[in-house]
Amino acid sequence: MKSLSNALMAVLLAGGATVLAAQPAVAQKKNDKQQGGPQLKLSNEVRGPAAQAQTALAAKDVATATPLVAAVEAAAKSEDEKYIAGALRLNLEAIRMDSGGSSDALVAPLDALIANPKTPQADKARYVYQRGVIAANKKDNAGAATYFEQARQLGYNDPNLPLQIVKLKMDAGDIAGGSAELAKMVEAQTAAGQKPSEDIYRYAIAKTNQKKMTAETKAWISRYLAAYPTQKNWRDMVVFWGIQPQSVATLDKPQKVDMYRLLRTGKSLADQYDYEIYAQWAFDMGLPWETKTLINEGKAAGKIPAGSQNAAGLLTAANTSISNEGSLATLATRAKAAANGKLAASTADAYLGSDQYPQAIELYRVALTKGGVDADAVNTRLGIALARSGDKEGAKTAFALVKGQPRADIAAWWVDFLDHPPVA
Repeated sequence: MKSLSNALMAVLLAGGATVLAAQPAVAQKKNDKQQGGPQLKLSNEVRGPAAQAQTALAAKDVATATPLVAAVEAAAKSEDEKYIAGALRLNLEAIRMDSGGSSDALVAPLDALIANPKTPQADKARYVYQRGVIAANKKDNAGAATYFEQARQLGYNDPNLPLQIVKLKMDAGDIAGGSAELAKMVEAQTAAGQKPSEDIYRYAIAKTNQKKMTAETKAWISRYLAAYPTQKNWRDMVVFWGIQPQSVATLDKPQKVDMYRLLRTGKSLADQYDYEIYAQWAFDMGLPWETKTLINEGKAAGKIPAGSQNAAGLLTAANTSISNEGSLATLATRAKAAANGKLAASTADAYLGSDQYPQAIELYRVALTKGGVDADAVNTRLGIALARSGDKEGAKTAFALVKGQPRADIAAWWVDFLDHPPVA
């Protein structure tokens, strides 16, 4: 946050508060018009000490300026004169503050100038902004956010202002307001052809997640991956959202496997752990075909060491189970003749795990037609099979049919993946 220092002094002293030396009123009005400042009518009681005070302030002669500014304040009657008095007082207190004084003394003249109709709007915007800086320095985050918002409405233009408002709202506990403000800033920058930094997205994700704002967190993750769809980011966000302990969403093992399937599709499985835990969970679900596929794929990719005893044990168990299960074609025939869709769904899962997508798609549709299955789970996996087969629009149609939570969010993850696939 910008501190009140030399920068503030420069702003205040450049803010249209100049008092002209004693001169005919017509000449003063002409000069004001040329400078675009307010046209002021000052009495002799104000004009004389004001001009002297201005000279003293220009020389930073606080001792001389102090009684002169007080005299102007005492004599000021009209809004014009009160404007001059406020501007002089502000300049005087700014000089004092720059020499180690307190910013508290700036509050009264700033408020007076903000309220004065003679203060030009551009100056008023700066003064409101500085009230926000003072409030922020005093840890009054809510008050500072209000002042900064008013300054923006008055036309104060600072590229850091939106982010300052966001941080203040967040720090004051208004996470929803800060998130909405940050979303507007990101949209504006994107529309202008700019790319917000990754830190912006990660900040919003962390803040909304701290308040357990699950929908907002997911929305920020989607924005982040649309802007920065690297394989690493995809893995980080999938693990953060649904796989790690205390993740954003609470998923059961089959739902986590569907998220691992997304990572595998995007070539975002990172290491031995990813391959082996995914393979283990697939085996636990009764999918030895998927376990075998994963172990072999992980070894070929160099992610599973040749000497991994865990992988070797899983592969042996998977091969034994596959031998005991028999042919998938035989299971498919039985599934089509079954009274309900349960065997069709489980056989489709086996085909999906062994990368045989046409067979999986057919049997998932059989399962949905026969019924007796979890339609959300089957439509999720139908969408996965269609996505992996290259039928993007068909996959989106299947994902759109998933309604219950958390499966609807899992389906949304896959739609995001289809729109913004991971890149190396």
